[in-house]
Amino acid sequence: MNDKQIAVVTGANGFVGSHLVDYLLAKNFEVKCIVRKSSNLRWLEKKNVEIFDCGLFDKEGLRTAFKNASYIFHVAGVVKAKNEEGYFKGNVEATKILLEVAAETKHTIKKFLIVSSQTVSGPSLNGKPVNEEMECKPITTYARSKFKQEQVVLSFKDIFPVTICRAPAIFGERDTEIFIYFQVFNKGITTLIGFDKKVLSLLHVSDLAEGLYLAAVSDRSAGKTYFISSEKFYTWDEVGNITSKVLNKKAFRIGIPHFVVFIVAAVAQFFSMFSSKPATLNIEKAKDLIQKAWICDTSKAIQELGYRQKISLEEGIKRTCDWYKQMKWI
Repeated sequence: MNDKQIAVVTGANGFVGSHLVDYLLAKNFEVKCIVRKSSNLRWLEKKNVEIFDCGLFDKEGLRTAFKNASYIFHVAGVVKAKNEEGYFKGNVEATKILLEVAAETKHTIKKFLIVSSQTVSGPSLNGKPVNEEMECKPITTYARSKFKQEQVVLSFKDIFPVTICRAPAIFGERDTEIFIYFQVFNKGITTLIGFDKKVLSLLHVSDLAEGLYLAAVSDRSAGKTYFISSEKFYTWDEVGNITSKVLNKKAFRIGIPHFVVFIVAAVAQFFSMFSSKPATLNIEKAKDLIQKAWICDTSKAIQELGYRQKISLEEGIKRTCDWYKQMKWI
């Protein structure tokens, strides 16, 4: 790419957003980052990016950021909220505002891409991976808000090209969510939810960043939805065995019955009512955790976008744990 194209990334300071920024810079894009005034910018420091701290609701600020943009990557989203209104404001209303502002400069926009979630489809039933053609059956408020977000995006597909990418569980350097698993494991304990075998799609963040890029620049992706995910499915036993090997530690395994997960979630949710922050584990998250399978079929992205999972689970966990150690997180 000789002449620089402009890419705008929302949530650019976050885990996925910052990795996408790194990928786009490596591809010689001019990158504009939309963040909130209160955002921690540690993953964007000393990078050749332009920061717009207008957040997602300031139309004037967004107009300035979107000027001459070729690609808009909407990564920002609300994954934890105290009520339904919080999820729908952060995921649906904010997206609608971005789309409306983008429509004003539609002549320069080659693709408006949103990062959605595997949870939109709902869990995999009968051990079969979900795909893009299946009816969506979201089971939580977060998932319903992301499903509604997808519908809002598709309502703009005749105005300019839009693409939806659904991500599974994502891990990697800079992550603070799945990080808790590695942190506890490093202390010699690993918890298993329930006593049945659970299987999931799990992808390293670098592969997701590449998949988002491929979906954005593809001529075939307009108006379409893709799962950008791992080609393999993993059990928590496999994740545990690889983590044990990487950290050179054996962890004591504690099986937690499903009903206990709900009790802990209910207590955490109750106490979060007295805090300014929502609980990390709430009753809805517990619903997700007890499902037998969260697996998705990524063959559409492979066939249409040329996407492949490049980082194996073992390599991904090693890179992630090495980084956590370097940062003295574990």
